[in-house]
Amino acid sequence: MKRLLPIVAIGLLTLAGCANTAPYSGDVYRGSQAQTAQTVNYGTIVALRQVQIQADSPQGNVVGGLGGAVIGGLLGNQIGGGSGRRLATAAGAIGGSVAGSKIEDSANRTRAWEMEIRRDNGQSVVVVQKADRNFEVGQRVRLIGSGANLSVAPY
Repeated sequence: MKRLLPIVAIGLLTLAGCANTAPYSGDVYRGSQAQTAQTVNYGTIVALRQVQIQADSPQGNVVGGLGGAVIGGLLGNQIGGGSGRRLATAAGAIGGSVAGSKIEDSANRTRAWEMEIRRDNGQSVVVVQKADRNFEVGQRVRLIGSGANLSVAPY
């Protein structure tokens, strides 16, 4: 059992970080966006701040919580004997579940830019997208798409 613990721990923690954050990039298009006309507007970045996007976990933090509970329970089971062992196992499972959920939450966060852009027509728009390229206040940009399908690219 003691040899199995590191393998289980690594496997579960690996699965906990499986949220796909690629769609938050301005360089990634969904399949439904391919071969469709996109509107293009031009503007200038007037405000910029670093934020985080909390990716939705496909399992709703179940993998992190369940994995943490299993690991915590296994660790707690190594302590003491009799009713003390049962208490340690239960406490380890509860603590592990909480810790596993928090680990999965932090693994599903991605750095992003919140960009306020003044379009050439005078209107302003705020767009949040993955910080996978450098943007600066005063930089000219293209706004591609509209609504929930809006991305920002350098001009």
